[in-house]
Amino acid sequence: MDQHKVSIVRYAQPLASVRQAVELCGGLERVGAGAKVFLKPNIVFWSRTTRFPKWGVITTSRVMEDLVVLLKERGVDDITIGEGTVVGRPDDRETAPHAFESLGYNRLKDRYGVKCLDIFQRPFEEVDLGDGVVLNFNTDILHSDFVVDVPVMKTHAQTTVSLAIKNLKGTIDIKSRKRCHSADPEKGLHFWIARLAEKMPPILAVLDGIYTSEYGPAFDGVIHRSDILAASWDPLSADLVGSRLLGHDPAAVPYLAHAARRRGRPLDLSDVEVVGESIADLVRPHQWSFPYNQEGTLPLPMAKRGMSGLSYYKYDDSLCTYCSSINGVVIQAVNAAWRGEPWEDVEILTGKKMQPRPGARKTILLGKCMSQAHKDNPAIREKIAIKGCPPQPEQIIKALHAAGIMADPDFFANLDAIPGNFLRRYQDRPEFEEGHFQVS
Repeated sequence: MDQHKVSIVRYAQPLASVRQAVELCGGLERVGAGAKVFLKPNIVFWSRTTRFPKWGVITTSRVMEDLVVLLKERGVDDITIGEGTVVGRPDDRETAPHAFESLGYNRLKDRYGVKCLDIFQRPFEEVDLGDGVVLNFNTDILHSDFVVDVPVMKTHAQTTVSLAIKNLKGTIDIKSRKRCHSADPEKGLHFWIARLAEKMPPILAVLDGIYTSEYGPAFDGVIHRSDILAASWDPLSADLVGSRLLGHDPAAVPYLAHAARRRGRPLDLSDVEVVGESIADLVRPHQWSFPYNQEGTLPLPMAKRGMSGLSYYKYDDSLCTYCSSINGVVIQAVNAAWRGEPWEDVEILTGKKMQPRPGARKTILLGKCMSQAHKDNPAIREKIAIKGCPPQPEQIIKALHAAGIMADPDFFANLDAIPGNFLRRYQDRPEFEEGHFQVS
């Protein structure tokens, strides 16, 4: 049985720790000076208007710069950093450049000649990954010689963990991202993302666990200072080890199980050689699924308040990234609107798979997919459809009010301020260093 090497290193100091992680897993000897190298960080979200917790959400600039330095030491001059950050408007051409500037990537460009690309402004190519999985990938990463995949080590509310393979979802176009969130019970999100690395150039996966996040992938999770790096020239092996470090058996992570099965690999790490630190010494269990009541009809904090007359069903993996980004805000707005009196037997459906409950008086269909799925459903007594993709605040307010949920419109008027509200969790805690997201 072939052994796949994964290094685990305690992060202790700039450059030296990343160098150790890379060297222990096989080094950069295979990367020639003339190679084209594509670095893929994780910038899952960015705000141009407010500071927000980046720890455990976004790849640290510290690790990105260290990797650039290691590549430059090899004589590599053709280095590209590329990402497709989630934005609310398809025509948004300002957020990605703002993120690159704020994270210091433009300094890397000036200092080392690195190119920075918003992949949504670049061409895509259709790639057939088999069994009906056809996705449009950024052409720059496909035509590089090597990929350095640098995810944050985090759990994820839909995929249990989000590591190297999942991080490549940021290289496909919006249509493809939505396609991944299929309603097919046999070929859902896990089935699609398990294949993301299969047609890529050789990948060096470097898991950035200086900060880790549970209840990820965004700023509303619980963030820890963990000081872990893991690296491998096999992204699946890196993810198997990363999953264990986050306290999850890879066999219980469906996309890892899919990926391993396609490659004829065991999930018990019996064909993985871990070098450096041991998993047992660094494992720290991270929760992944936001808690709901036992029936899955209300988020647990709302149920504990005694909220009644409402079923806001737990999200499933068919809820795409763009509706997910607004779904959490809707939950907060509904929670804030509760005044202790039962609502009028309202249900809120999201994603692509949910079915209305017989007898519900009012059914809110959140998003274009759900609105289309039930546009002619005779089981719905009073349909309130929000057809946007993603839904817009004014549509949401109108729908909630029509259902008797008098959410405050100002709540949605200040959407840009919401991420900043989570900063207070980390104030006056010196282990959360803003400097890790700067290039000096």
